[in-house]
Amino acid sequence: MRWYGLMYLVGFVLGWLGVRYRAKQSGSPVELARCEDLVFYVALGVFIGGRLGSMLFYDLSRLIAEPLSLFRVWEGGMSFHGGLIGVLIAMALFARRIGQPFFAVADFAAPWVPIGLGLGRIGNFINGELWGKATSSDAPWAVIVDGIPRHPSQLYEAFLEGVVLFVVLFLYSAKPRPSMAVSGLFLLLYGVFRIAVEFIRLPDEHIGYLALGWLTLGHVLSAPMVLIGAALLWMALRRQPPRAATA
Repeated sequence: MRWYGLMYLVGFVLGWLGVRYRAKQSGSPVELARCEDLVFYVALGVFIGGRLGSMLFYDLSRLIAEPLSLFRVWEGGMSFHGGLIGVLIAMALFARRIGQPFFAVADFAAPWVPIGLGLGRIGNFINGELWGKATSSDAPWAVIVDGIPRHPSQLYEAFLEGVVLFVVLFLYSAKPRPSMAVSGLFLLLYGVFRIAVEFIRLPDEHIGYLALGWLTLGHVLSAPMVLIGAALLWMALRRQPPRAATA
């Protein structure tokens, strides 16, 4: 069974149910009848952006040598950061289509993204990929991989990027918030969580550490998220009045 693909499917279904629930509330920027369109746009952004990001960020030499490898999706290779860029572009196009500001749509959708992120990390765990560093053999959370006890970094990310991030964003967006605040909080927290786990997650073997014996490409790609998220949250809370609640 293609567990990673199954997790994507479940994530999109739960996200669809979530945005439908939110669309029924007063002040929603997205009509109930448009929820399927939103999920379709987001799905395209995830797959196209995720695949492009994986090849550009993590396997550029192969992409240059074999351009058609971009379409070999059955071989695996999806990047969160590429998927994020793809989703942002997709939401911009969707927002334009329905005549809503970009951040109205982004704030509306952001609380449901962690569901897919958490499920995706569980898929990583089931597939036996993206393991963490070696840990003590008597650590109760250790997973034996090729005879070596390792941190299940996929589960750490599933908990932080999935459960914790969803709960925080859902509760935060349940009350009127300034435009950009929910999106900023999403970027800020995801970046912090990802950077924290990167310290114990093994880097891609063909890339390794970039510097200092600990700096990974994940650190480099996530740091701008923290800065941009903090800036959006600061600008939202400082300059803009709250808009109508959507939950």
